[in-house]
Amino acid sequence: MNPLRLGYLNNVLLIGRLVADPELRYTQKGAPVCDFRIACSRRYKNRETGEWQEETLFINIVAWRRQAELTNDYLKKGSAVLIDGSLRSRQWETNQGDKRSATEVVARRIQFLDIPPKDTTTDEGEGTIPGESESGTKEGTEDIDTPF
Repeated sequence: MNPLRLGYLNNVLLIGRLVADPELRYTQKGAPVCDFRIACSRRYKNRETGEWQEETLFINIVAWRRQAELTNDYLKKGSAVLIDGSLRSRQWETNQGDKRSATEVVARRIQFLDIPPKDTTTDEGEGTIPGESESGTKEGTEDIDTPF
């Protein structure tokens, strides 16, 4: 009889909002790492009372390298995000000898879900996107007739 061979899967998909501003730091080798926490809620109906209830989980997220820098630059408390990552558990000992542990999600992909506010005070004209003229065309491009 052949032993059963199972593949390994460690994948997490979460949507939530940041509960505080992200914290960017650097490792001893200079790699950026960003820690933040999100709140994920689920609604369910209590079978005994028939009332809707809400349960909120607070989940620690870790982002590395360029993703860590982008997270720190563009996200803030209250920002909505989709996280695709994997679970990691780690243990350590404090200076006082207390043993600690944490379970966190190491982000592979972070999708920013909030629509950025329009900046109405740009140097290029009110309400324009940087790099565009007031007519909405890219600077340095000419109007070209397209055949379709």
